[in-house]
Amino acid sequence: MTRDPVPAVTWSPCPEDPAVQCGFMRVPADWAAPRGTGIELALARRPATDPAQRIGVLLVNPGGPGGSAVNMTLDTEFFTPELRRRFDIVGLDPRGVGRSSPVLCAQDLIDAKPSPLVTSAAEFAALGAYNRKLAADCAARSGPVFGHTDTASVVHDVEALRIALGEQRISIFGASYGSLIGELYGQSYPDRLRAVTLDSVMDHSVDVDGFLTQETEAAQDSFDEFVAWCARDTRCVLRGRDIPALWESLVARAGEGRLADPYDPPEKLTVWRLISAAFSAFYDPQWFSFAHYLKDADEAPAGGPPPPAPERAADDVDLAPNSFPSVFCADWSLPVGDFSAYVTRLDGLKARAPQIRASSLALSAAAGCIGWPSGPADPQRPLTPARIPVLLISTRHDPATAHAWAQQVAAQLGPNARLVTYEGWGHVAYSHSDCVRGVVDRYLVGLRLPEAGTSCPAIAPEPYGIG
Repeated sequence: MTRDPVPAVTWSPCPEDPAVQCGFMRVPADWAAPRGTGIELALARRPATDPAQRIGVLLVNPGGPGGSAVNMTLDTEFFTPELRRRFDIVGLDPRGVGRSSPVLCAQDLIDAKPSPLVTSAAEFAALGAYNRKLAADCAARSGPVFGHTDTASVVHDVEALRIALGEQRISIFGASYGSLIGELYGQSYPDRLRAVTLDSVMDHSVDVDGFLTQETEAAQDSFDEFVAWCARDTRCVLRGRDIPALWESLVARAGEGRLADPYDPPEKLTVWRLISAAFSAFYDPQWFSFAHYLKDADEAPAGGPPPPAPERAADDVDLAPNSFPSVFCADWSLPVGDFSAYVTRLDGLKARAPQIRASSLALSAAAGCIGWPSGPADPQRPLTPARIPVLLISTRHDPATAHAWAQQVAAQLGPNARLVTYEGWGHVAYSHSDCVRGVVDRYLVGLRLPEAGTSCPAIAPEPYGIG
């Protein structure tokens, strides 16, 4: 019997940092046809600074989907000196992402994405038509990787990389969407996993309503936390004002086409862009700047219509990476039903989240799969109990990965899972708290899980350049 070829990595110094090695590896575009067409994956390795005390490989991923693990490896500040001393930090850009045979689409088409807050059957139909057009455009420009960007295929890539590196077992740090890589690798290759930390945890068992509802409740919670902060911090430029009322005024003006972008006039803010701006501001969170943003938007004159876009030749096409829909629609079954069912779901979300209306991340993902030409390769299902100790980290007020998701995943993984809650705000707790970093480092280095119920205190956000 002929064995499938073992992928090899070709290494050279990274141009951004010669202390880091950059490499490429070829794998099958379709793991069901291992001797078929290949694609090229990019990776980076930051060797352990203390070779005598080296533990092994720590495979890292920042999430997204669309974040570059190569860039995460090149970052000299994210991981502590202790982890960089004891591990080779290795980042593999997932297939279709970053430098790994990226999914490319026409920038103008990406920019034309319609709002998912539809109000008519025609607008709902336009969502599906747009998604089909986008998928066809991306498929034509991206090569064989398109249609094979599911996380289950990424997991097979990770196993191929482990073999290529000659490691018996690896450790994984997966943040945000990267946590799904850690979860699924642990399900597929449990004997090859030494340790895994999941920070800002995806729950790949929730159905479409759980997905939309829990994400929207998390985003609304972040809005409520912003309002509470502004009431207690004298530096908030909106202190003393009724922020929910101000927000409703801005939403109404945006819906009427009368709200100018305060930082890009005379462009107008739509309701969806306003909601998305709030969601983005809650990631760090950037409360100070978001308060200024709302104040400036309220005070900006409506102005006239924006100037027409410059005409371009039909063959003048700028390409841009756009892996998000191809990954999400390959990983998740998110059937929203027909127009009537979709609007019923939107109304239900607004009832739960009167200011935010809907999680811009979750609704964009679900709406982005309407009419997508292919179904999920590996749809949701509960995880089986973990065979090794697993550390889960979750922020109490995370706008992007609901704290409930971490609780649910911990329950699925069973007694070997330990959940630690950062009692603060923002996304990816490892970057926010020395307490969290200490818990994670002690586990990854010494395989010591913290006591059940361990939590880390909140750290109040400061404006950039202060504190």
